[in-house]
Amino acid sequence: MQYNIYKLKQCVNSMNVVTRFPPSPTGDLHIGSARTALYNWLFARKYGGELVFRLEDTDRERSTEQAVEAIVEGMRWLGLDYDSGPYYQTDRFKRYKEVVDQLLDSGCAYRCYCDRERLDKLREEQTAAKIKPRYDGYCRDRHSDVQNESYVVRFRTPLNGTTKIDDKVHGLVTIENSELDDLIIMRSDGVPTYHLTVVVDDFDMNVTHIIRGDDHLNNTARQLHIIEALEAPRPVYAHIPMINGVDGKRLSKRDGATSVLSYRDEGILPHALLNYLVRLGWSQGDDEIFSIDQMIEQFNLDGINKSASAFDQEKLLWFNQHYIHEAPLEELAEHARPYFAKAGLHIKDEEKFRLVVGAQRTRVKTLVEIVEKSAPFYGPFLGHDESAAKKHLRGIVLEPLEDIRELLREQNPWTAAELHTLVETVASRSNMKLGKVAQPLRVAVTGVAASPGIDVTLFLIGREECLKRLDLALAYIKNRVQSA
Repeated sequence: MQYNIYKLKQCVNSMNVVTRFPPSPTGDLHIGSARTALYNWLFARKYGGELVFRLEDTDRERSTEQAVEAIVEGMRWLGLDYDSGPYYQTDRFKRYKEVVDQLLDSGCAYRCYCDRERLDKLREEQTAAKIKPRYDGYCRDRHSDVQNESYVVRFRTPLNGTTKIDDKVHGLVTIENSELDDLIIMRSDGVPTYHLTVVVDDFDMNVTHIIRGDDHLNNTARQLHIIEALEAPRPVYAHIPMINGVDGKRLSKRDGATSVLSYRDEGILPHALLNYLVRLGWSQGDDEIFSIDQMIEQFNLDGINKSASAFDQEKLLWFNQHYIHEAPLEELAEHARPYFAKAGLHIKDEEKFRLVVGAQRTRVKTLVEIVEKSAPFYGPFLGHDESAAKKHLRGIVLEPLEDIRELLREQNPWTAAELHTLVETVASRSNMKLGKVAQPLRVAVTGVAASPGIDVTLFLIGREECLKRLDLALAYIKNRVQSA
């Protein structure tokens, strides 16, 4: 069939790259959507283009403002800024109605009056005959004289021929038009459907490149039919592979299909998550670590894998540990600050805070772990861990710890280097290896068996608190000796 000529109102500046990120605000920003947003953002930034942010909220029953806020907050946390938007599809119903009317006038769409009873019966008959359920075109060339009769609007899909998609990831994809039926582009309540709105939005917003999940690949043929009917230019398509769990099955919450903000809450750095996501389906040689600038410079559609990727929590933690180790201390401290506040660890001394973060950074994989391991340096002492005390606070270290307590009381200056010398002196005087004294001392002043070096630990805890905690440890040892 030949489509009547209809041209949309705007023209695309083919020299300007425009990508888009159009989530449905029916839930949080999840890993798969975050990766899609990242790829679109990188491609736009690489070519000095624009990223359009719009919200496909035509599902009014499930779309919520809370979900909008969660998506926006997730993008903000990741640093994925956009150049225009957010646009809401529910604000554009008048525009969609205008396009539907023009498709009707041009003969590229028609009104379908089939009721639910007929469609259900058709589906049952097709299923029984082992035929793919599809609309049979009953109203395609039928006209009704009843003006108030309920109807939907269907697009007149070509009956013959093929639709070819030149996809930048999957190559040339050919779909038989006969496999597609006449899809609904506007429901009986006047609400437009996805395939119409996405085409109109992409054109009106001058989108030149569509980078999205390959679960949309089969939808592309339908959308290209509408694009051709409107004589709009074809955008460039790149359908990226899905993300599976490590078992190769659909990603579940157990595997990592949780909100991006939940990773923030777990202490993942935004750069670490971005670096992990960019490599989850795209490669540049054997390189693993990329700065943001390197991601922008090196990202290309040719490097996107055709096969699905597997989400690996341990690999994400590896990236996070790397960035915790390598980030500038001032930057890392600022990332860690809200986690300390959430845990009720009040920061009064900024220099001490940075020193604490610096001392812990090589011992953790997440920002939450930094806070957990830093508790002995802040707030009230929670006592000695039972297993650590039983193992290390024994009678043999009573005298060395008493000596250390007395020396700490008079120690001046209070520096890590001087404190290290102090502990070494007591160990030598007691004919004990340094570790045999330092480990019980660590348990005595922190309550646990693991901390930064003993000199840094003593320095950060401070004189007054060290003395108090040593008194408790010495009392524990004496009671233990007397009870033996």
